[in-house]
Amino acid sequence: MFHKHNFFMRPPPMGPFQRGAIKYLILECLKDKPSYGYEIIKELEERFMGLYVPSPGTIYPTLQMLEEMGFVTSKEQDGKRVFTITDEGKRFLEEHGRVEERIQDRLRDWGDPQVREEMMRTMHEIGRLADLLRSEARKVDLPKLEKIRKILLQAYSEIENIFKE
Repeated sequence: MFHKHNFFMRPPPMGPFQRGAIKYLILECLKDKPSYGYEIIKELEERFMGLYVPSPGTIYPTLQMLEEMGFVTSKEQDGKRVFTITDEGKRFLEEHGRVEERIQDRLRDWGDPQVREEMMRTMHEIGRLADLLRSEARKVDLPKLEKIRKILLQAYSEIENIFKE
């Protein structure tokens, strides 16, 4: 059994990009309904309008840790592992306030609303590209994969130049 450490009981961090915030965000998602890992990733992407999309490598180990701590339970359902928040997990959230609200407040402070809106649309497109690559890249032959990589390198270079202007 995983033991509760003091680091876990500290006040919640103020942003999704700070270490440790993901556990609170996952519990917030599970408070609404039981979900499997991919649903949690998509829910967080939607809640943060594409500005934050956790990777499976972040979500699944955190879910395992939360389960070991007794804050979530899981069961196999239709070939997927579905996670549910426990009463102890709900109490933990109540004690530590709503991290998501503080994160959303912080995101609203990110300057010009038009810039923020365009950033959200841009991040959404990056997410769509990542989803496409994850689902289709393994199905193409080597020449097509090399072509895709060259296109991405060119796009990176052009975007990098925009930041240097």
